[in-house]
Amino acid sequence: MAPKPSVFPSFLDRVAAGWWLFLIGAWLGMTLVKLGNPVILDSKVPAPTDVLELLFQPWPLKWGWWGLVVVVVMGLLFRQLTLRSSRSVGVWAPAVWLLWQCVAAFSTVDLPLTRVTLAHFAVCIAVFYLGVFTRRPLVSTLPHFLWGILLGFVFVLWIGFDQHFGGLEATRRMVYEQVGWENMPRDYLKRLASDRIFATLVYPNALAGAILLLLPVLLVLTNQSLYRYNFIFRAVSVGMLAYLGVACMVWSGSKAGWLLSLVVLGVWLWHVKRFVQFRTIAVILVAVLGICLFGVKYSAYFKKGAPSVGARFDYWSAAFQTLKERPLMGSGPGTFSVMYRAVKSPESEMALLTHNDYLQQGSDSGIPGLLVYLCLFPLGIVKLYRKSQLNNLTFALWLGLLGWSLQGFVEFGLYIPALSCCGFFFLGWLQGIAETKLQPTKDVPAFD
Repeated sequence: MAPKPSVFPSFLDRVAAGWWLFLIGAWLGMTLVKLGNPVILDSKVPAPTDVLELLFQPWPLKWGWWGLVVVVVMGLLFRQLTLRSSRSVGVWAPAVWLLWQCVAAFSTVDLPLTRVTLAHFAVCIAVFYLGVFTRRPLVSTLPHFLWGILLGFVFVLWIGFDQHFGGLEATRRMVYEQVGWENMPRDYLKRLASDRIFATLVYPNALAGAILLLLPVLLVLTNQSLYRYNFIFRAVSVGMLAYLGVACMVWSGSKAGWLLSLVVLGVWLWHVKRFVQFRTIAVILVAVLGICLFGVKYSAYFKKGAPSVGARFDYWSAAFQTLKERPLMGSGPGTFSVMYRAVKSPESEMALLTHNDYLQQGSDSGIPGLLVYLCLFPLGIVKLYRKSQLNNLTFALWLGLLGWSLQGFVEFGLYIPALSCCGFFFLGWLQGIAETKLQPTKDVPAFD
């Protein structure tokens, strides 16, 4: 009889895969905490000079990129990355998009802005292919990298709670006691004067984007990880995480985040098996209740004429004008601010980004860049809808991507590494699962 193969190498391989995926998650969690500023502001982020700044201040982008290099090297050493041939548009569209960004860079109106933006885009695509070519893009290995993200996400929410319960006020007092505080950046002073929390992200709407992207899948992760424990303990744990996320969403004051949360919740309710018989009623009730609460909370904002909505239309008009003037290659990746400064009216507030990822793609890289990016978000997400229904975790991952990509129509999450790196890795992971042609798991019913 032939000797039985040893299980020891297989065990070591599983351990290596688990730790490597956790390392990816830990890096993504680090980006949430330390890389929450837009890439075009990287030159204004100083390197930490002591332990306190290292722990509580944002980091320069290159620090985060070196962390990614470590992740890739470890993946190669432990043989956790494997190339698979594919003709899928979903696999190669990101590479085409990055290639066109490099082509559009030749027409840039501001080389330093384009250089740092291209570096960021290259990292996003690298993270996408980490997800696609992971050796084990399986449903069973999904929790490994989510735990690292959960740690960073909980820290972000904790900072948000601290800001709401006195942290922002304490920071205001400290800043206003300094000599020459009036000379600080206008955007920072405006953000500081508001009671809207932003945690470790650049501003409140970016925090809302992180919650839209991450809360669904992390709630499911917590629930499934504690499935064998007492029901009360599991319910309290899941409920606490949900409370932290929802509270921070409300305190962020993000109007779009609130409405998109209703969309995500409605899509989830539509797919829960136990709600099938009355899912239409459930979705309608949630929508009506959510919109009524939204109207009550932001009634004063709308009485003022919704100023931020008017400002966005001003940004979008400028981006559309650039797209018409430069339809093929745009003004260069990351250069919207240069074009907007030249056309904005004197009374309009200056903006560095378009507050619409899709229009900015058209403004910065022309119609080809816009069309290819649309193949990624949101069309690529729609295409992955069926494959996302393997189980609760994969569908929750898809739900987060859906909410974040929809927020891209009114925000600039693509240009914030904390959000875009997570978004591209999630997209790559789902694409990797689609490439392996897995079937829905039988042990964990989908949408239950």
